[in-house]
Amino acid sequence: MKKILIVDDEPDIQQLISRYARREGYETVSAYDGTEAVRLCRETDFDVIIMDIMMEEMDGYTACRKIREAKDVPVIMLSARGTEFDKLTGFDAGIDDYVIKPFSPKELMARVRVIIKRHEAAYGEKSQAEKHICLGELRIDEPGRNVYVKEEKVELTAKEYELLVYLVKNRGIVLSREKILSAVWGYEFFGEHRTVDWQIKLLRQKLGVCRNYIVTIRGVGYKFEI
Repeated sequence: MKKILIVDDEPDIQQLISRYARREGYETVSAYDGTEAVRLCRETDFDVIIMDIMMEEMDGYTACRKIREAKDVPVIMLSARGTEFDKLTGFDAGIDDYVIKPFSPKELMARVRVIIKRHEAAYGEKSQAEKHICLGELRIDEPGRNVYVKEEKVELTAKEYELLVYLVKNRGIVLSREKILSAVWGYEFFGEHRTVDWQIKLLRQKLGVCRNYIVTIRGVGYKFEI
C-alpha cells in the first residue's frame, strides 16, 4: 500500500485529504508542522508528501529542503498564495507540484497518482544499462541521474532533471507547453502552462553557460538545440 505524509496545521484540511486518500487506497500519516514532517521522513519512507507552506515551527519550504537532503520523495506543496515568487520558491526548494487553496480533493488525488507513477518509472531507469548523453558542454549521466556542465556537477531537483532529459531527448523538435506539461508532469487538463515556464526559468539558471541550449519559441513553447 502506498503511503502519503500529509503536513498541514489545519485539522480540517488534514481530515479532508486523509479521507479522500484512504478512499483511493492510500495509507496516510499526519504531521502538523515542518519539524514533525522532517522527523517522520527520517524514520519512515513515504511515496509522496502533501505539505502546506505556512506552518509554525518550520515552514514547508525549509522542511522540503531538509527532507530532500536525505530522501528523494515527491512533494506536492499546498498554499493559499499563488504568486509567481511563491511558486518559484517552491520549485527551487525541490517540490514536484504546487496546488493553490482552496483545491479540489479529487484533482489533488489525480496529481498524487500521476506523481507516484512517474517517480516509480524514473527509479526504474536506474537499472538500465549505463547511458550518457553528451551535447556541447552538457553531459547527462542517466544511471546516476546526474548532470554536468563543463564537467562540473549541477544540482537539479527531480523535476528539473526530468524536464531537461525530456527536452534533450526531443532535441531539434519544437515542444508546446501543453506537450511538455503532459510528458513531464503527466497531466493535461488541470496543469498550468506557467508551471512549465517557471521550471524552464529555474533550469536555465542552473545550466549556466548551457542555458541558451533551451530556446524559447514565442507563442508556442520550447526547443532544445545547440
